[in-house]
Amino acid sequence: MRIKKKLLKNIIIQNILGFLTSMYIYLVNLTSSINYENESIPKNYWNNNKPFILAFWHSQLMMIGFAWKKNNKINILASGHSDGRFGAIVGRYLNLNNIQASGKNKNISLRPIFKLLNENNYIGITPDGPRGPKEKVSEGIIKLAKTSRIPIIPIGFWSSKNFKLKSWDSFLITLPFSKCSFVWNEPLEIPRNIGENHIQHYQKLLEDKINQSVKKAKNNCK
Repeated sequence: MRIKKKLLKNIIIQNILGFLTSMYIYLVNLTSSINYENESIPKNYWNNNKPFILAFWHSQLMMIGFAWKKNNKINILASGHSDGRFGAIVGRYLNLNNIQASGKNKNISLRPIFKLLNENNYIGITPDGPRGPKEKVSEGIIKLAKTSRIPIIPIGFWSSKNFKLKSWDSFLITLPFSKCSFVWNEPLEIPRNIGENHIQHYQKLLEDKINQSVKKAKNNCK
């Protein structure tokens, strides 16, 4: 087991697996039909070169690159853990740019994130990642949106043919020849003058919005 873990952390092995993983994801995309609901919401921001923070559950990372219809890559926040590094390798092939937000000490640096947003770039955050609890919004994304005055746009995904990994997030693996659906939700703007006691309210609000989008995506795949 230790040998297996060491091999999976090897950068050469990770690059090979990352390439193969990306090829599988492209296969799924090419053989599947994908429906987009409420795509006018992000298009309004894309067309006017206005930034936003994309929010989706960690379990839905696999196909998220195909929701993106903008030349500018989306910058996905990732940890410095080996899982985050592997995600960065896969992301290179899928119009995603992983940015390391934390290292081994788990301290998050907001400076590069604010720099990207100030330059009208886009940030993607899995508000329940990188370690959970599953499908529970952490306060970090709310505080980021509050300070930066950048809206959060939730999105949900589902596919008709899939299975879930036995991981903390029940990571969703979509199979080829699926019926897929992305559902965008209305932007969530966080007032800058809210106090700490109101953060939880917006955490729950964002959680509900993402879950609504996932539920609609599931219905679209029936």
